[in-house]
Amino acid sequence: MAGTEPLHVTDGDFEQEILQSDLPALVDFWAAWCGPCRAIAPLVEELARDYAGKVKVAKMNVDENAKTPAKYGIRSIPTLIVFRGGQVVDQIIGAQPRTVIEGALKKVI
Repeated sequence: MAGTEPLHVTDGDFEQEILQSDLPALVDFWAAWCGPCRAIAPLVEELARDYAGKVKVAKMNVDENAKTPAKYGIRSIPTLIVFRGGQVVDQIIGAQPRTVIEGALKKVI
């Protein structure tokens, strides 16, 4: 079962943790220096708790992992991508309100 804290994923474990996950996944692509990323961090943590067991919530630091963000064309952060069955279902760019992110999650649960 998914934890109640966001999972920190890397280029090395992204395929196993996200693409091969039995659960749909929400991945927050972020960086420590990014103000909007820091602004939505508490929301991402809240979603991890609220959707535990339904959605795997993960974070990927784009400064420490270049391969995966490049593969998905991440040009600005924060970018949140919803995956199901290894495929991109939705993508949210920028710090968006909870209602927008939950709307994307409702497509996969």
